Amino acid sequence: MTANDQASAPPPVRPAFDGATWKEIAHLLTNLPAALIGFVYTVVMLATAGGLAVTVVGLPVLLAGLRLSRALGVLERARARGLLGVRIDEPSPLPGPGRSGGFLPWLWSGIKDPVAWRTVLFELVRLPWGVLTFSIALVGLFVLWPVLPYVVRVLANLDRAMVRGLLSPSDGLERRIAELESGRGVVVDTAAADLRRIERDLHDGAQARLVALAMGLGLAKEKLAEDPEGAAAMVDEAHGEVKLALQELRDLARGIHPAVLTDRGLDAALSSVAARCVVPVRVAVRLEERPAEAIEGIAYFVVSELLQNVSKHAGARGAEVGVWREGSRLWVRVADDGRGGARLAGAAGGGVGVGGSGLAGLAERVRAVDGGFVVESPEGAGTVVVADLPWRGRG
Repeated sequence: MTANDQASAPPPVRPAFDGATWKEIAHLLTNLPAALIGFVYTVVMLATAGGLAVTVVGLPVLLAGLRLSRALGVLERARARGLLGVRIDEPSPLPGPGRSGGFLPWLWSGIKDPVAWRTVLFELVRLPWGVLTFSIALVGLFVLWPVLPYVVRVLANLDRAMVRGLLSPSDGLERRIAELESGRGVVVDTAAADLRRIERDLHDGAQARLVALAMGLGLAKEKLAEDPEGAAAMVDEAHGEVKLALQELRDLARGIHPAVLTDRGLDAALSSVAARCVVPVRVAVRLEERPAEAIEGIAYFVVSELLQNVSKHAGARGAEVGVWREGSRLWVRVADDGRGGARLAGAAGGGVGVGGSGLAGLAERVRAVDGGFVVESPEGAGTVVVADLPWRGRG
């Protein structure tokens, strides 16, 4: 039983009738009409859909029937919540045809919906149980008055177990859906942020230099006949601007996806990043083959960002980078011997992350592809960040 269930559990049963006991009696008495409605609907729905299965309308009829079964499940959860105090989360709504990839995938996902089929099973088994509980509760009001609260509590607890077992959403499935939805949002937000960063860097950096270069060359062209020395000086200045613009473009391209990563893989790319770090970095990449480009790019980005933070914030004398594969996971480990105190959230700290939003942003990017991100950073004892990514081979 969860903490939420414990907090909403009815008081201990007592011979004297209290509000919780009367609610349980009401639930047992309403079991029969609710079970009759659900059983009749479910049998008619299955018979109709089964009879039409040989035609093209059989599957859409079954889908519509299962959708209505889901609605019956909503009503049963509400009844259990109001009368038995059972707190059950509602299952995630089914996606529409647009999000399912078309009509046929949407139709098939609705037909195999586990929430709807568990509701169908619930309605089928409830009729005999509803008859039993209705009979005991009704007769007990007249002949079992002294012990009725205890009998009602036993029956109500069995009802609670049945509702939790058949009408609760699948915890693993629902958690997985929530993670995927959150990950998809992170991917979209990250892509939008990267596009804005690239646009800003181009506009404020290389584009501004190229505009100044064009203006300088225009002025040099006008002075070429009357002031050759001044024009030559302006051409020299323009040449320097071209070099700076090219360097900014190279840095921007390296930040998007470095050429060395595409051509030579993680070992060479991470060694290049380590060479630019202000502290000595030992790199060990143990991979027999290269991962998929997307996974490889995320691993590079994580190490690059963490080593930048080592340079800026750690106060370290050295750092280590390790990349290896274990089964279906790609592991990335970055450690330094700096001041520590880095955190995923909260106050900024030192180490291989700036703390707060720096490490949190990396964690979101890793988790968006079904990865994990762990930070160990005790004060004064350095920082270790371990990320694991799903392994996907190339091709």
